[in-house]
Amino acid sequence: MEETLRRFFERYESMANRVLAGEMDVGATTFAFASDFIAASPAGVMTGKNDENLKASMESGYARYRAIGTKELRIRKTSLTPIDALHFLVRVDWRSIYDVKDRPDVTIDFEVHYLVQMRDGEPKIFGWISGDEEAVLKEHGIS
Repeated sequence: MEETLRRFFERYESMANRVLAGEMDVGATTFAFASDFIAASPAGVMTGKNDENLKASMESGYARYRAIGTKELRIRKTSLTPIDALHFLVRVDWRSIYDVKDRPDVTIDFEVHYLVQMRDGEPKIFGWISGDEEAVLKEHGIS
């Protein structure tokens, strides 16, 4: 299972970078999400559906990432905690690289905890927990 989940997140990483580069429509990445999901961050908890609203939200998110100079997202490490035979907590340690005017590239490391369910033999993200992205960007002079 560890190998399946590692490959799943590597595919997601590759697709995210292609979306950032404008080489792929963000809608292609929604395969990774369950029909319904929950997200938690310091801003609060929200629920959503894997529908046109998710695609629109992701499109605006990636547009913002490009606007602030996000060049690349890399997985540094994944850690898997089985919950039961079909559910897993996957911690992904990410590295984001930003092209900031008049400065060397800025690198920010962060982690996201994903709740993943196996559905018909395929992993689906049904939740994630993340830190305060806005505060970290501000701390590094990116806005």
